[in-house]
Amino acid sequence: MRSAAFWAFAAGTALLSPAAAFYLPGTAPRDYLVGEPIDVFVNTLTPMLNSKLKSLISHDYYDERFHFCQPPGGPVAQPESLGSILFGDRILSSPYEIRMMENTTCQTLCRSRVPREDAKFINDRIKEDYGLNFIIDGLPSSEMKRDSKTGEIFLDAEGFNLGDDETEPDRPALNNHYDIYIQYHARDAHHFRVVGVLVYPRSVDSLVGSNEANCFDDRQLHLSETNDNELYYTYSVSFLESSVPWGLRWDSYLHVFDPKIHWFSLINSLVIVGFLVFMVAMILWRTISKDISRYNAIDLSEEVQEDYGWKLVHGEVFRQPQRPMVLSVMVGNGAHLAIMAIVTLLFALFGFLSPSNRGSLATVLLICWTLFGCVSGYVSARTYATLGGEQWKPNLVLTAILFPTIVFSFIGLLNVFLIGASASGAVPFGTILAVLLLWFLISAPLSVGGYFYGMKHGAFSSPVRVNSIPRQIPPKPWYLRTYQAAILGGILPFGAAFVELYFVLSSLFGNRAYYAFGFLFLTFTVVALTTATVTVLFTYFVLCAEEYRWHWRAFLIGGGSAFWMFAYGVWYWASRLSLGSFTSVVLYFGYLSLFSLLDFLVGGSIGYIAAHFAIRRLYSSIRVD
Repeated sequence: MRSAAFWAFAAGTALLSPAAAFYLPGTAPRDYLVGEPIDVFVNTLTPMLNSKLKSLISHDYYDERFHFCQPPGGPVAQPESLGSILFGDRILSSPYEIRMMENTTCQTLCRSRVPREDAKFINDRIKEDYGLNFIIDGLPSSEMKRDSKTGEIFLDAEGFNLGDDETEPDRPALNNHYDIYIQYHARDAHHFRVVGVLVYPRSVDSLVGSNEANCFDDRQLHLSETNDNELYYTYSVSFLESSVPWGLRWDSYLHVFDPKIHWFSLINSLVIVGFLVFMVAMILWRTISKDISRYNAIDLSEEVQEDYGWKLVHGEVFRQPQRPMVLSVMVGNGAHLAIMAIVTLLFALFGFLSPSNRGSLATVLLICWTLFGCVSGYVSARTYATLGGEQWKPNLVLTAILFPTIVFSFIGLLNVFLIGASASGAVPFGTILAVLLLWFLISAPLSVGGYFYGMKHGAFSSPVRVNSIPRQIPPKPWYLRTYQAAILGGILPFGAAFVELYFVLSSLFGNRAYYAFGFLFLTFTVVALTTATVTVLFTYFVLCAEEYRWHWRAFLIGGGSAFWMFAYGVWYWASRLSLGSFTSVVLYFGYLSLFSLLDFLVGGSIGYIAAHFAIRRLYSSIRVD
């Protein structure tokens, strides 16, 4: 009880102020002296989510078509985590020279020559709302904005615009001057810490025609697509004192948009799932207890009615379903993914995924997926044995390699499209090799070990015997048919998550940091509980209709929310995206299909396991002669 109270208190503390997300610093602070150089790193150019997202392809900062200024000796790649690389980060050094507490105005970075064919490429990227991303002292470049709904001021780290296509839509202007504002916190008179980075770009007509760059011209710079262009890149630096201590510097970045919508959605989902659980419990308790009492009646007189409904199929309910091997493999892999998601969300909930460690979420997901391979083997082995399967060797192999092979092949195919588009988000060969080694050397052996451990425990015992001759199945209502039940059963779990899903999709595809893990953890819990409850309810209705083939139905009903998730993704594409290239459309629907598949496996395993133990409990409560 004390342990449970502690976890409840900790979770409540993390959820009370989701806008000021709880996190651990992740890195040690660095003190700068006056005049000490501050490194400026550049990341990939990514499309920004303004009114609509127009592309999903990121570009390397030093892509030769952009003709950005390079540092002497060429850019130097910075060490990155595996998750950071998988999420598309490519962090490199830059030629910007900034020194602590030294304000500068109109510093010339370099002269750049842009050929006419590359000018068209840059203008197209401006029209697609691409943004630049700087990193200074571990903080991303941002723009200070005010939330129109809450009035809260926050730092939007989505990046800053490559150019301006709003002033003259037909003639995009290139931003070639950057006003950099560095917020600092003074520890004492000699030591300072960086607590905020703001960058405001401007377009200045500084086409090379004189010996000096002009940073103050009101005219914008338009790249000609018929002639070659020469221009200056310039920047200014200003230091602003801030009262924010170093330990809280990320609070301004981790802004939760529309917190009232999060709370309304969560409370609404909790009320619905509470009402659903209560109604299901009352219906099943009253119906089943009444049926069990009547079925166990000692006085078998003529007044006692004949068996009906779910009692009639007690000799069929544990009969082996079709394709038990495939079902057990899917249940095992779904349980694997569910445990991975739960542990990762717990790490995030209690602040272990520091925003200063870029890609930490993807890294922890990958580590959890690798280490919890034993779960898929154990669950698959016990499920297959319970279903009466005897070919354990092919089941073991399929459990370890089937779905990882499908996922890796799918991601590899999408990676080919990224390579074809010269996107920086294409996963390098070395990273692919590292992930494959994690799979072959750690995850697969753990899956084999978990499988043998599951075989050691054996099958779950059946409370009733299986008849030698299967009984005939009568016609059933349309809503209890396999696919209709799966689609109907997925409505409530999806309804509990669709609001949070909007913010997750905006984060994934819109290059926005998502840090409302308290909401996400509670939403996941509500969805899991709803999935289990709805699956048990539909399975009971199916058995009452004397349909004993419940195994695949339970899995499909549990995974039915994946259908609605994909449909919602299609709506999101039509309403929030305006993807202009075929590659971006392929990438979006490819990733959406992959997310839907993973959701199907997780929901299906939750539904099947819940239905299996509910049915065992149900039939163990009756007396069978």
